[in-house]
Amino acid sequence: MLKHNEYATFVANQIAMKFNTKTIHGGQENIDPGYGSVMPPIYQTSTYAQSTPGGHKGFEYSRSGNPTRSALEKSLASLENGDFGLAYGSGLAAIDAVLKLFKPGDEIIATKDLYGGSYRLFTAIFENLGIRFRFVEMGEENNIKQYITDNTKMIWVETPTNPMMNIIDIAAVSKIAKTNKLLLAVDNTFATPYLQLPLDLGADIVMHSATKYLGGHSDVVVGGLVVKDEKLAEKLYFIQKASGAICGPQDSFLVLRGIKTLHLRMQRHCENGEAVAKFLKAHPKVGKVYWPGFRDHPNHHIAKKQMTGFGGMISFSTKEDTLESATKVVENLKVFTLAESLGGVESLAGHPASMTHASIPKEEREKTGVVDSLIRLSVGIEDEEDLIGDLEQALG
Repeated sequence: MLKHNEYATFVANQIAMKFNTKTIHGGQENIDPGYGSVMPPIYQTSTYAQSTPGGHKGFEYSRSGNPTRSALEKSLASLENGDFGLAYGSGLAAIDAVLKLFKPGDEIIATKDLYGGSYRLFTAIFENLGIRFRFVEMGEENNIKQYITDNTKMIWVETPTNPMMNIIDIAAVSKIAKTNKLLLAVDNTFATPYLQLPLDLGADIVMHSATKYLGGHSDVVVGGLVVKDEKLAEKLYFIQKASGAICGPQDSFLVLRGIKTLHLRMQRHCENGEAVAKFLKAHPKVGKVYWPGFRDHPNHHIAKKQMTGFGGMISFSTKEDTLESATKVVENLKVFTLAESLGGVESLAGHPASMTHASIPKEEREKTGVVDSLIRLSVGIEDEEDLIGDLEQALG
């Protein structure tokens, strides 16, 4: 995390930089004063020499800080127009750190249809520690108001949601949060800062599973948080240091390398995503298609307002609407790989009900639309003709 005396310099250097430039240079000044390395070096060390007790060059032990991780944290902050970034061993470790801000008796309002791992962490871990979660349909933001009590401390938003691609108006929810003196946290994994900037829309915390689009190559597991408020950053840094759920220098380096091509990859993800979504919508063996770029998609007008594109994540159900039909499609794909995760250069297909969202009870899953016939696609950066051809043969 940025130290206090770095704050003013960091902000001043980031203000005028455009996004594509930030992916290459954001937050990366003076990363190697010793030898002038163009790329951030991998500081594969657990500890650092001290000239006198307590006298060091900014780093003492790699749980509390490591130069490679620090470079990643500064990059994350720059991309999200934040002031403080923190990197963790996974996206769930980042969420875990946020939840440790609260105490037994506190209540959190969360998006109803969210990632299964987030739901599992909320209900199987933190509910047992005395924190209460209320899962709310946020497509209409005013639904939130009736669930706010004196014990409510935070609103947790995921938009677009995983896997139903529902869109939540971040600016509108921010007004509700500020009126009621609540924190607003946004999981920005699907959109990435290339498409959406929650802090600019009023959020207090942005979370990323950097495993996905930020890393971009399906070869690393990392999580990140970005905030603007210094006191909030200090609390999160203390939790990071005390709990130790950090990412290592090699993982930090891999995500930094991935970020440098984020803008180029996202352009292709968006282009291919649109082509695949339109193909699926016109196919006779496909039922519903969930992609925010369609005019009839719920809250399309909100997506158009708060996002600069609609991304490469798509969900769809088979026309037969059965587990067997969905299984047959994903098992017959050749270019798309049947696998967990998303956001890599390669195209992936998943079956949420039995994979990413299996930890959510079936009855609860189906209330949000995660039925057995639902398939989720992470559209990669291959040639769109090959992707569409693969879906054509699998559906046919």
